Amino acid sequence: MSHRDGEPLEIQLIGNATLLLRYGGMTLLTDPNFLHKGQYAYLGRGLVSRRLRDPALDVGELPALDGVLLSHLHGDHFDRVARRGLDAGLPVVTTPHAARRLARWHGFGRAVGLETWQEHVLRNADTEVRVTALPGRHAGSPWLRRLLPPVMGSLVRFGPAGSRPEISLYISGDTLDFDGLEEIPRRFPGIRLAVLHLGGTTLPGGMLVTMDAEQGVALARRLAPSPVLPVHYGDYTVMKSPLSSFLAAARAAGLADRLVHCPRGGHAVVTPHGAGPRLPR
Repeated sequence: MSHRDGEPLEIQLIGNATLLLRYGGMTLLTDPNFLHKGQYAYLGRGLVSRRLRDPALDVGELPALDGVLLSHLHGDHFDRVARRGLDAGLPVVTTPHAARRLARWHGFGRAVGLETWQEHVLRNADTEVRVTALPGRHAGSPWLRRLLPPVMGSLVRFGPAGSRPEISLYISGDTLDFDGLEEIPRRFPGIRLAVLHLGGTTLPGGMLVTMDAEQGVALARRLAPSPVLPVHYGDYTVMKSPLSSFLAAARAAGLADRLVHCPRGGHAVVTPHGAGPRLPR
């Protein structure tokens, strides 16, 4: 299919928040997490979490990549397997906090740190991908946010080189729902697909640091009428809100026709006209 006909964006869910994004001649990877079942991810401050399911692909099975989108530097989003297995010469678009540490400690010298609403462009001869850093809060209370790495959402716009973007993809990152997210659809109307990091990740003491079912539905409402693809659930012991809870809450809220199905290892396709397949009511 040519760009003139409307190039599709193909998404493959590898597991957790790790996605392969293929558009035109470019392939991007999000939040690379390739630990296997039974291995532990380091979440900082002495906290670890055991992985419950294997990724659909190993890092050595990835196609050639043009870049990595990293929402933040946590062990379930950028792990030791990814650090060893990925090409350190790849561009990594992430937060300033993560970019400094990737360059200093891990040799990823092309890591680019974006402040909120700042944009970075990845391109080749045929394709252009514009990444805009969006607001995110990894915790509700300011004191807990100071203990966690800064997190960003991403607005990823795909299109032919030198032309207007054809497809806009929102990736929430590990944020909770909060009022500042209302600015996203105001600035960027026409989002073709919203990828929401769910799971209800809960720290000791009951502190929620990723969206549970209720918060995921609240953010989906803010982003109406964009279709919604849930990810980041059921992979680690700290995740307390299963996918089934989100699906039930979304259906109860009348959002069933906006839910997009993409099982682990499966694919979803986004075109300039929408995304699918949708989950049945």
